[in-house]
Formats: sequence, C-alpha cells, structure tokens
Amino acid sequence: MQLPVEQFLEFDQQCTPLLQDAAIKVANAKQWQDKYRLLMQLGKLLPAVDDAAKTEAARVDGCESAAWLFHFPLGDLHLFLADSDARIVKGLIVLLLAATNGKTAEEIHAFDASAYFAELGLAGQLSPSRSNGLYALAAQIKRLAQ
Repeated sequence: MQLPVEQFLEFDQQCTPLLQDAAIKVANAKQWQDKYRLLMQLGKLLPAVDDAAKTEAARVDGCESAAWLFHFPLGDLHLFLADSDARIVKGLIVLLLAATNGKTAEEIHAFDASAYFAELGLAGQLSPSRSNGLYALAAQIKRLAQ
C-alpha cells in the first residue's frame, strides 16, 4: 500500500514550518534532559501512518527500533514521511525531515547528517544503535532522492 499523495502534501503544508522551529528549539536547549524531552514531544508532529503501509519495502534497515520511510517526488522536490514504533526515534525523524523535506535531490545529497546532529547538540548523546539507525534513515532518504 502506498501512502496517498494528499498525506504528503498536507504534512508538508502544515508541518514543515513547525519542523524548522523544532530544530531551532532542540539546538537552543542547553541540557540533554531538555533536548530529550523536546524529542519526545516532537514525535507528535508526525501524522499517523496506516499499519497497512508499513511494509518491508518501506522499512528502514539498520534501525534497532522499527522505522518506515515513505517518499513522494514532487517535480524537482522530494517529500518524505516516516514513522517508528519508538517515541524518541519519532522525534529524531522530525529533525531529519526538517532538514530534508521539500528539498531538491542536490540539496539532499549535500546534506551532512553528522554535522547537522552535532549542530543540534545531539552528537555523542545518542546510543550507538540509535545513531546507526538515524544515519541509516538519512542514507535511505539520499537513496530515494535520485
């Protein structure tokens, strides 16, 4: 099952400005506990994805928690939606989508996830397995944005 295009467009129109704001809030949080609390709240920005769409084809390999990534090319731009069964991962997905959603393939391929998460003050704060999953998700976004 494919997600309906309307779900991508609605998410892009309603949430993209909130995603940008979310990344700024995480970057400005001084304590790890504050960042963690924000990440938990940010996951609520992701729309519910129908369980029928959570197929093996959409599943992101390399994530310890289950995560699914959905892609919709819109002209030269790429729209993404994602979901996970873990709240903290959903918050990290929101930050990743803030940096990549609605961008061109060129912009997405130039994106450096390691530098971005270091800028947000999250480098070294995440467990190795969570970091690996996050970078697997970023790599999958780049693969889809061909």
